[in-house]
Amino acid sequence: MAKKPAKTERQAVIDQIRKEQKGGERRRGMMIVGVCVLIAVLILAFPIYSVVKDKLDLRQYDKTDLAEIGAAASVCQEVETKPANGTQDHVPPGTPLNYPEAPPAFGQHYDMPDAMARKFYTAKDRPELGTLVHNLEHGYTILWYDETIADDAEQMKVIRGIASKFEGTSNFRFKFKAVPWTSEDSDSAEFPEGQHIAYTHWSAGGSGNTDPTKQVGVWQYCSEPSGEALDGFMREYPYTDSPEPGAM
Repeated sequence: MAKKPAKTERQAVIDQIRKEQKGGERRRGMMIVGVCVLIAVLILAFPIYSVVKDKLDLRQYDKTDLAEIGAAASVCQEVETKPANGTQDHVPPGTPLNYPEAPPAFGQHYDMPDAMARKFYTAKDRPELGTLVHNLEHGYTILWYDETIADDAEQMKVIRGIASKFEGTSNFRFKFKAVPWTSEDSDSAEFPEGQHIAYTHWSAGGSGNTDPTKQVGVWQYCSEPSGEALDGFMREYPYTDSPEPGAM
C-alpha cells in the first residue's frame, strides 16, 4: 500500500510534463500563425502604401502648370526631324521590329496601340516598342527616360508629376505617355551623350496634311525632364499634326 503514492506522484510528474509540452506546442503554433498573419498584412499593405505615397508625392503638382515642372527648357537640345515612313504598316504583335533611332518616332508597328488611359510606365510594365509607335501614329507625344533617370527617385517624381497633367481620355490634347528606354531596346541605338530624356512625335507635316511624303519623325533630347520644353514641343507638334489624329 505504501508504493501507491510514489506511483501517483510519478504519474503526476508525467502528466505535468505532457501538459507543458502541449502548452509549448500550442504557443509555437500561435506564434507561427501570428507571423504568417503579419507577413500577409505586410504583403497587402505594401501596394496600398505605394499608391498612397505616389498620390501624396503628386499633390505638390496639383496647382503647378506643366511648364513649371522640372528643369528649364535650356536643358534640352534643338528639335531634330527625319523623313518618316510606316503609316498603316501594321504587323501582328511579337513580330521582330528594328528601329534605328533611340527612341523611335515612326515606323512599322503592331496593329494595336496602347490604351489612352495609362500615362506612366516603368520597365516592369511598359508596352512593346511596336505598340508605342502605333500610339505615335495616332498623335501621341511620348516622353522616354533612360536608366540613369530611372535610378533617380527625384527625377522619377518629376516625370510622374508631368504625366499627371495629362490624365483622362476625353481630351485628345492629352495624348501623352511617359515610358522607359532600356538597354534591351536596342543593341546599337543610344541617346546622345549626356542626354537622358527624349520627346518624340510622328508629324504629318502639319495639321490636316494628308501627303505621306511630308511626314517626319520629331525628336528633342534633354539632360533631365523639363515640363517647359515638353509644353513647347507639344504646342509645336499637337496631336492633330499626325497621320491618324482621330484615332484614340
